Amino acid sequence: MNMDMNTAPLGAATWLTTWTSAPIADVLIALALVAYLVLLIRLRRDGRSWPPMRSVAGIAAAVLLVLVANSALAVYGHQLFWVHMIVHLLLITVVPALMVWAQPIRLLHDAGGPSVGARIDGLRRGRAFRTLVSPRLTVPLYAAVLILTHLTGFQQAMSQHTWIHDSEMVLYLVAGYLLLLPLAGDELGTDPPLPHLIKFVIVAICMFPDTLVGIMLMMTSTPLAPAYAASRDWGPSALVDQVTAGATMWFGGDGLMMVLMVVIGGRWIAGRDEAGASLGPWLDGIRRQATLGAGGGPDDAVDLDDDDAALAAYNARLAALHRQGGHDPRR
Repeated sequence: MNMDMNTAPLGAATWLTTWTSAPIADVLIALALVAYLVLLIRLRRDGRSWPPMRSVAGIAAAVLLVLVANSALAVYGHQLFWVHMIVHLLLITVVPALMVWAQPIRLLHDAGGPSVGARIDGLRRGRAFRTLVSPRLTVPLYAAVLILTHLTGFQQAMSQHTWIHDSEMVLYLVAGYLLLLPLAGDELGTDPPLPHLIKFVIVAICMFPDTLVGIMLMMTSTPLAPAYAASRDWGPSALVDQVTAGATMWFGGDGLMMVLMVVIGGRWIAGRDEAGASLGPWLDGIRRQATLGAGGGPDDAVDLDDDDAALAAYNARLAALHRQGGHDPRR
């Protein structure tokens, strides 16, 4: 890839004024956004609702992709390793999360008609799809993408060949989307769904590749991609740039994963994905057992959030213990 030695040094002004064009990427982004909006309009015409935040997430994902392809991120991402690292984080975490929250699969299922919905249901139940979004595949893929594209000579080759650069962008987006599809959303329709605790642990595990790549880049004394510094006559040296890129990956990657952990943990505590207000099956089970004791029976139908019903059930439990324990409720 040819680098422009005449590009102005990166500063506050150039962040806003530097733009390039990526016609193929822009057309694909526009087509995807138009298709999403067409399906949304069709759904609304059928009298069905669609949460506005899903649409906001879809539009935000499209805007970020346009910025990645056309803004200063695209221009200076070829000349500064740490800027290119920001692009990596956007493509493998931020944009995929927004795409998952936009729920395009559910939108196509609901607005595409009975035949389309049936095909999507069949695909979601199929072994191929389940394998594709299984953490047994997506977590190693995520780790491999980060490690192999940063700690080898890949970045140097990418800076010299356009097709490698473009393939890398697609690879990051796909790897991030497949990873987050079962973790950050609920549109897969898997039965049983992936437990929130497992989601939480998987996201925590994914912090290790971020940390490893960041630390290795910061500790390596030899530039792994000197082509970044060779493409300009200003700015930091290749080694300083690499250290900054490592810090960006370490703190930025782990920070984004922590945000996802907070989101997943909040849904876990709430016991919901899109609606509901309980404390969740796990916490509700603990609360029910502490209040009413273990076992089934009519107590299973008691709403613990109803004070009168909970108090009556608790008194009934004490009375039962009293009868069983020879008038000693502590037994």
